[in-house]
Amino acid sequence: MPVPRLRRIPRFPEPAATGTVTIRATPADAYRVVSDPPVMIRLAEEAHRARWLGGATAAAVGARFRGHNRNGLRRWVTTCRITDAEPGRRFAYEVTAALGVPISRWQYDIAPTTEGCTVTETNWLRVPLWFIPFAVLITGVSDRIGINNANIGTTLQRLTQHLESPVPGSADSAADIAADSPEHGGRRVG
Repeated sequence: MPVPRLRRIPRFPEPAATGTVTIRATPADAYRVVSDPPVMIRLAEEAHRARWLGGATAAAVGARFRGHNRNGLRRWVTTCRITDAEPGRRFAYEVTAALGVPISRWQYDIAPTTEGCTVTETNWLRVPLWFIPFAVLITGVSDRIGINNANIGTTLQRLTQHLESPVPGSADSAADIAADSPEHGGRRVG
């Protein structure tokens, strides 16, 4: 009887999940949203709360934030460290679980186009093989690659809608989303 082969988990440099959209917005506008976790979580699927750590208030290499995630009734917390913060070009961070267990890397690459910009969201899995059963138990997700691909599609669709149709002064504008966020004072400004 042949022994079943386990599906190989992609590691650096091979991405596990990726997606790209073209948005009618400037690279600076796209970067402003994707590089602010307390704002970006409003567009994400699993993430539902984020807060800066250690006095950080904006994206900078080395800055950290805590991510609160959910899938149905399951909840889990991660710590994220920013590795790339190039306004208008790239924002990336690495995710760790409790005890510093590496989980993943998320990266947003932004490139100008004649009509605005493209945003490419890419995810690399970094979780050690021994931790995968615990990750499945914690998150309830056995197909992390498939879920991340689906979630990237959802996030990029919401990002496109957000950037292409903001109404000044509405809850859909980036400034208003940020102002409403508890991490930004929890009150509307201006």
